[in-house]
Amino acid sequence: MRQIFLLILMFVIGQWLVKALRRAEAHNAQRTGAPGGPAGANSGRTAGNGAAAGAGAQARAAKSPQLPEPMIRCVECGVHAPASDSVVVAGEPFCCPAHAQRHAARPTGRDAR
Repeated sequence: MRQIFLLILMFVIGQWLVKALRRAEAHNAQRTGAPGGPAGANSGRTAGNGAAAGAGAQARAAKSPQLPEPMIRCVECGVHAPASDSVVVAGEPFCCPAHAQRHAARPTGRDAR
């Protein structure tokens, strides 16, 4: 019984140590901006010139997550398309110019009956 308890205790302590090391590595990487942890943190400091630090800041800015592009729903077919690729005619969004033309060519009012 004592051996099982000791084994469980060693497993719990081992898991705690692994999590603590990962947390410390992630904190160091976040603080220095290096993706690789301690090895990446040291490589940025050994350069010693301002140009390397500026290049690192530009690389971090390029890797920053971009917000997703808003999607619109086409009035004609119902397909969702990126807002940058959409066509807006008379305040209504369409996925392509062909659908805008087809929607405009539809009869409206009394002609539709």
